[in-house]
Amino acid sequence: MSDVVWAPSAADQRRTQMAAFVEMLRAAGEDGLLPADAPGAFAALHQWSVAHRDRFWPAVWRFCGVIASSGAGGDPWADVAVGIDRMAPPDPVAGPRWFPGARLNFAENLLRVGDDTPAIIAWNETGPQHRLSHAELREAVAACAAALTAAGVGPGDRVVGWVPNIPEAVVAMLAATTIGAIWSACSPDFGPAAVLDRFGQLGPTVLLTADGYRYAGRRIDMRPRVAELAAALPRLARVVVVPSLDPDADLGGIPGAVGWRDFLAGGARTASQPLRSAFDNPAFVLFSSGTTGVPKGIVHGAGGTLLQLLKEHVLHVDVRSGDRVFYYTTCGWMMWNWLVAALATGAAIVLYDGAAIPVMRPAVLWDLAAAEGVTVFGTSAKYLALIEKQGLVPADTHDLSALRTVLSTGSPLAAHSFDYIVRAIGARVHPASISGGTDIVSCFALGNPLMPVRRGEIQGRGLGMAVEIFDERGRPVVDEPGELVCTRPFPSMPVAFWNDPDGSRYFASYFAHFPGVWRHGDWARLRPEGGVIIYGRSDTTLNPGGVRIGTAEIYRQVEHLPEVIECVAVARELAADADVEIALFVRLADGVVLDEPLRSRIRDAVRYGASPHHVPRRIWAVADIPRTLSGKVAEIAVREAIHGRPVRNTDALANPTSLDEYRALAAELDS
Repeated sequence: MSDVVWAPSAADQRRTQMAAFVEMLRAAGEDGLLPADAPGAFAALHQWSVAHRDRFWPAVWRFCGVIASSGAGGDPWADVAVGIDRMAPPDPVAGPRWFPGARLNFAENLLRVGDDTPAIIAWNETGPQHRLSHAELREAVAACAAALTAAGVGPGDRVVGWVPNIPEAVVAMLAATTIGAIWSACSPDFGPAAVLDRFGQLGPTVLLTADGYRYAGRRIDMRPRVAELAAALPRLARVVVVPSLDPDADLGGIPGAVGWRDFLAGGARTASQPLRSAFDNPAFVLFSSGTTGVPKGIVHGAGGTLLQLLKEHVLHVDVRSGDRVFYYTTCGWMMWNWLVAALATGAAIVLYDGAAIPVMRPAVLWDLAAAEGVTVFGTSAKYLALIEKQGLVPADTHDLSALRTVLSTGSPLAAHSFDYIVRAIGARVHPASISGGTDIVSCFALGNPLMPVRRGEIQGRGLGMAVEIFDERGRPVVDEPGELVCTRPFPSMPVAFWNDPDGSRYFASYFAHFPGVWRHGDWARLRPEGGVIIYGRSDTTLNPGGVRIGTAEIYRQVEHLPEVIECVAVARELAADADVEIALFVRLADGVVLDEPLRSRIRDAVRYGASPHHVPRRIWAVADIPRTLSGKVAEIAVREAIHGRPVRNTDALANPTSLDEYRALAAELDS
């Protein structure tokens, strides 16, 4: 059976924006590039983009129509970078400085369309809620920017959101960046302590929140928690509350609170030009998961974020004006920033707030996709695996004729999930697994419209991204597992960490392992055809008998069994011989019992699907799998719990009480 599950036709390749980009470069006399429908066209383009980053990034700028000016006159992209080959200089915060002569504004670029076509379409578990045209979005952002200014917010001040995935969050982010303020967000499932761990570092001036939200059919009142948080943020000048549950909600218990409509009415209502600043001027602070300590505040610049995400939307995903782009995300995950940036293409973004599979409407995301004509549908690998187990076949129950691409991230997409997308969602739909991180607010590896998709692989490396796989000696390898690294600078590298004046934390996070090279922390393999396989985080790889194993290799085999909903594998230390064994914890389907025959089937699946080295020695059934607030399996927390060690910062977990079961199992594991 062929490993290719999807391939574009030559005609489809020629119609892509990536093809138009290639022809623009060829017409300009760039050598080594192939027509888009030629074999190896993407490989040649990627090689050129890395070798000639000084020409590639200005070409992306021009092709995508970035709105900017130059302080010195002339083209803003003319002066590409200072220190373009300095990945990690002695002062890592100084780093390479991209487009030092450019002046731009992030929001201005996302609000470039001002007509009556849809800009934001918002749903929750009960169905459609709100719609805003591009013109209405512009007007709302202008009103919010005026209100923020009236509240004392200026350039460099922080505006934060503890808010559901609703249109007001997009409006507030764009308003903050319009006036040069810095935006950061957490989703409402974060507890007050976890939010304070993040926002307490920033000293925000304005907090946007909501009176409550809906999840899995329940109405959850946020007001008591908002009052607790607001009291702990002494620099707050205003708490702005969106009436998400009740338009007449009592806000008296929240210090400094004002309703959303009253807040907008308090603005001067005077039009002001977006503040254009330096390319690397801070626009966002995204936070690490915080499972190993206080969350790191990762500061992203306006220009680097904009240029990188335009490259991904326009070239890699082929998003166009008129498209409708959806991603199942919360405001606290980097994919929200990724989604909202699609506005810069003239597309509409589709927001959803609620559970992905609510009991009363388990196919709600496909109801949304069909009703709104979604062209790009983004979700997690876990969601696709769960609906496959449930037997959902959206192609049979919904009109998905508009759907062109299904994106997946959050964890590696299992091989069978590629088949499921083609079989159950659409044979012509492009299944594109993507991988990057909060650290770069974008992707290192992702899909593209010129190459075939091979089962279990991400199609290729991002354009302009010098991604390699290094062995333990720091040598590049092909078709061998190793550390995913990036050997040359790129525009969306963080401009700094918050409260890291000498850059030491920044340096330690990425550059301490391989000097002068970005080590991302993923255990991966680069395939000879150009595809990338992600095996999991390298700090959670398993090493039984000296063989390094990525946890995703085990999950792919185990979670394909119908009896298993999900699982987590960790290394259990063996004091006797300083080795480790693989301990596997499984959450089973209703009514299933973990007996010896099932243990044998699990071990056989791992042995034959992966290797004998991957076979878990111990298998235990558990009621729940600990997850971070962004939905990722908390492997380190499980590892520490089964060894009886303290788990740091449990506020970063969505379900911290689930660890009690693992702590109780520690004594049994020793028996």
